[in-house]
Amino acid sequence: MSAKAIREYDGKLLLAHYLLQSPTQAAEKPASGFAPAQTRLAQVNLSHVSTTDAADKISEAVEAALDRAERQNPWLLTTKLVAKPDQLIKRRGKSGLLLLNADWESCKQWIRERAVKEVSVGTITGVLKTFLVEPFVPHPQDVEYYVCIQSHRDGDEILFTHEGGIDIGDVDAKALRLAIPIDQPLGDSKAIEEALLKDIKSDTQKLALASFIERLYAVYVDLNFTYLEINPLVVLETEGQQQPQVIFLDLAAKLDQTAEFESGDKWALARRDALATSEGSAGPAMEFPAPFGRELSKEEQYIQELDAKTGASLKLTILNKDGRVWTMVAGGGASVVYSDAIAALGFAHELANYGEYSGAPSETQTYEYAKTILDLMTRTPHPDGKVLIIGGGIANFTNVATTFKGIIRALQEYKQALIANKVRVFVRRAGPNWQEGLRAMRELGETLGVEIRVYGPETHVTAIVPLALGKAPATGASASAPAGAAMPTKLVAESTVPSTPGTPGGAMDVDPLRSGGSAGVPQPAPAPTAAAIAEGKSAPWYSPFTANTRAIVYGMQPRAVQGMLDFDFICKRAVPSVACMVYPFSGNHVQKFYWGTKETLLPVFTSLKEAADRFPDADVVVNFASCRSVFESTKEMLQVPQIRTIAIIAEGVPERHTRKLISMSQKASVTLIGPATVGGIKPGCFKIGNTGGMMDNIASSKLYRPGSVAYVSKSGGMSNELNNIVARTTDGVYEGVAIGGDRYPGTTFLDHIMRYEADPGCKMILLLGEVGGIEEYKVAEAVRAGRITKPVVAWAIGTCAGMFETEVQFGHAGALANSDSETAEAKNAAMRAAGIHVPETFEALPALLNQVYSDLVQTGVIVPKPEPEAPKIPIDYAWAQELGLVRKPASFVSTICDDRGEELLYAGMRITDVFHEDIGIGGVLSLLWFKRRLPDYACKFIEMVLMLTADHGPAVSGAHNTIVTARAGKDLISSLCSGLLTIGDRFGGALDGAADLFSNAYDKGLTPREFVDSMRKKNKLILGIGHKIKSRTNPDLRVTLITDYAKKHFPATPILDYARSVESITTAKKDNLILNVDGAIGVLFVDLLRHSGAFSREEADEYARIGTLNGLFVLARSIGFIGHYLDQKRLKQGLYRHPWDDISYLNPAALQGGMSATKGDRVQVGASKIISK
Repeated sequence: MSAKAIREYDGKLLLAHYLLQSPTQAAEKPASGFAPAQTRLAQVNLSHVSTTDAADKISEAVEAALDRAERQNPWLLTTKLVAKPDQLIKRRGKSGLLLLNADWESCKQWIRERAVKEVSVGTITGVLKTFLVEPFVPHPQDVEYYVCIQSHRDGDEILFTHEGGIDIGDVDAKALRLAIPIDQPLGDSKAIEEALLKDIKSDTQKLALASFIERLYAVYVDLNFTYLEINPLVVLETEGQQQPQVIFLDLAAKLDQTAEFESGDKWALARRDALATSEGSAGPAMEFPAPFGRELSKEEQYIQELDAKTGASLKLTILNKDGRVWTMVAGGGASVVYSDAIAALGFAHELANYGEYSGAPSETQTYEYAKTILDLMTRTPHPDGKVLIIGGGIANFTNVATTFKGIIRALQEYKQALIANKVRVFVRRAGPNWQEGLRAMRELGETLGVEIRVYGPETHVTAIVPLALGKAPATGASASAPAGAAMPTKLVAESTVPSTPGTPGGAMDVDPLRSGGSAGVPQPAPAPTAAAIAEGKSAPWYSPFTANTRAIVYGMQPRAVQGMLDFDFICKRAVPSVACMVYPFSGNHVQKFYWGTKETLLPVFTSLKEAADRFPDADVVVNFASCRSVFESTKEMLQVPQIRTIAIIAEGVPERHTRKLISMSQKASVTLIGPATVGGIKPGCFKIGNTGGMMDNIASSKLYRPGSVAYVSKSGGMSNELNNIVARTTDGVYEGVAIGGDRYPGTTFLDHIMRYEADPGCKMILLLGEVGGIEEYKVAEAVRAGRITKPVVAWAIGTCAGMFETEVQFGHAGALANSDSETAEAKNAAMRAAGIHVPETFEALPALLNQVYSDLVQTGVIVPKPEPEAPKIPIDYAWAQELGLVRKPASFVSTICDDRGEELLYAGMRITDVFHEDIGIGGVLSLLWFKRRLPDYACKFIEMVLMLTADHGPAVSGAHNTIVTARAGKDLISSLCSGLLTIGDRFGGALDGAADLFSNAYDKGLTPREFVDSMRKKNKLILGIGHKIKSRTNPDLRVTLITDYAKKHFPATPILDYARSVESITTAKKDNLILNVDGAIGVLFVDLLRHSGAFSREEADEYARIGTLNGLFVLARSIGFIGHYLDQKRLKQGLYRHPWDDISYLNPAALQGGMSATKGDRVQVGASKIISK
């Protein structure tokens, strides 16, 4: 949602801070005629307190908040006050929620009596947690005024009445109005006075009000307000003051949240001093509270936080936590039609939640979203069980299988809770990789113990709702073709007789898209010559997309570009629709794409001007710029004369930016589609970006050839549903446009429907509107006036909105009714009364569409054409592999780690679970080395081994080599490798050998004595026995630590016991022939492998044989070697040269003559004694 309400407290802070600072929006800034009143605002905020807290805790919190307000605002003690709740409550005075002319003690008592308590305002019940206290201003009633600024599509409007206050009455009927077009400045003081202040008698008051209104509008524009109402506005003339004082007593305001990147710092700055916080340099971010009666739960707040951290969309509103019917719907438009369907069947009171996930969320994000809903759903059982509807439209680019993986994880995690709550699950989804997603969901149903019914795009989008709620026979349980759920087929058989398109009367010869908007007077558009059209050099105004249309794609969007090229190919276009790309952040280059199965290159330019100069035939721009930069980039596009159409894909574009672009596009005679749109499609000719989804959906909806039905919708996801519905009930789509879900789309429903009316190829029109806005009324009026003569089938989604007690913001920014006339029910009734074909429910839309189409066939308006051969669809290898359509021998086989999904897997264990379960380095090693989770004691033993063998001083050969290499200036890797290369039987590599010797002797049944004797006869050392320093009387404590641990935790230690027996024999000969640390680790690891229960005997022997044990020493000693390397680097040690006096230099001549130690022949020792010849 873009326009979001703020607290009165914050609105007044913004006005107080910027009223005299914001740059003027007037052609000439008038002289100031007023003095702003001193701002004194005290907030008592208890939003952190819950009604479920203990009474004494609530009381303490209230007193603390009151004390804090008193400390920060000492004027409370000396001033008469006004107290009121500040929670977006309308008509507080009439609801008894206003305390006037009271002292601070009375205010505190009044707040105590109401704080953190429920109160009803009309039909809505909520908890009071935030209060505003400010000075009481005595004043006569005749100086109370009303002023309001609100935004419209074409500009802003100021409303003013000279009679304000609680009994103002019907503002719309009595207010004077001043319209400010979006591209024009505010008039001067005289213009303001003439338009708004004609009923003001006092010249002083008139001057003060005129200058105040100028300042108010400056703040309105500067801070991106979308609504600002002050009632009453008081102008006080006090004796001794040069200028009247202006005081805004009550205020209601909304800000454009999408403009936070532009105005957020300004909002925060105004709040910084008042809230006495050090949060950030600018101040605390603006808060947008929930509507009264809709206090956000911690789950809703969690989903809000997830949504803020991702480019996807995640929304959740809890309507009835004890409801039976829960939804998990993909897509903003689809989420509304599912709620409509549930409400239409009489289950609005059982609908537990509203929400949606869309925009390609990751598997992890979908898992968190699903887990949150399942947790809420399974908290309180219902005697009749519960229903979970996992629905969605046909996605454009969201991978259904990926998102379903997250949902399936959550369902598996809540298996027992789902069973206990008698939950039944109904699934309907389509889009990229939907077959794999539905297969996985169907397989889950076979093992979960919960009924899961699965349906695909062969069913109407909401067909599962009556099935889930027991309002339709659940016949045809097959997920591929459930009886009763499929959409109606064509009632008239397709003809094989070729035909030419009919030309209905009433074709327009003007272009509403380039005439300055629907509010203006249409101007004739120059008609292209027939020769120009035939040559493809020009096209009639009503047809912005033809088979010759070429586009520039702004932004690096290879996936969207490839989709457009694939569509061109299956439509048998002569040339690709994408002429080039523009990407300002890299140099000019070429990008590789596919044309069918062959590779081709598209140029990428850094500037739009260069792209337009190189491709003068490109008259469409698909703008993928971000919401932050799309305004400037689109302004640049509007200055290029050849551009006729611009599609803005980005969501979150500030409304003022959009409205300015609309005005500029109308002046430039450019069709503007979006923002927040997927685009549009002209079957057989051209498609914008990701419109239509994947190629399989385009083929199944027969978008590779034109039909007779043109549609316009707000929702991009629902556009795919319309493609599907139209293809199954008529001869197909002629053209389709999704104008975008924002409040002010670049072009309106009527703009495009008037094009369709004028286009002889279009025979009937389909409109999918929604709650919010008034554009559907303009279509109804055009039908009633006879401007639209072709049959129109229409439906406005959002009929459920009136059944909810509190305000619910649906998926699109514009999907919110601000008056009764903006409700979906009122729109549907108005369109039906105007003669438009309107079904009773959205579920009846396909049948009605089919009926109107059949009537047109019967009367000869539509003559069905032969169905062309379905085209072959090229598919990328990577996507074919994702769908399981191809196979190829792998170059490598890996069974321990998988990095292909959303999360890294260690032997099947998610990396997040590795940390959540705190398995440690021993657990990670068990996963990556042994491909299984070992018992905790085994993981701990592994860690002990790593710690015990990490280092043994600088003198051992490996550390020595590492140190020498480091001092030679080599890098870490080289130094480490030089040390590791010394590991073998003589150094560190005895683990494998010791394990092999002892376990083989034990397995052969040799007694310890026989084993020792056999090794002596072979003249071989027993690996793992012997130590240079340690002995039986000076034991190696490392051996003691691990053997004691093993004796305490291992199930059995037969090999260790055997080695100890061998040790008793060897130490009888020599005291230092003890079981050393290598031998102890080796034999204990064999005991661990054989007796932990995690391995078969064959697996245990194999792991011992393939070098696993030496791997432990290598891993551990690498820690020490790296330590030695870093130590040398820190000490800045120079090149190492071994000292001469530690080297025995033997003279060959001396060797030949013989040496006698008694004669001192060892003269070679020491460089000073070397005699040179």
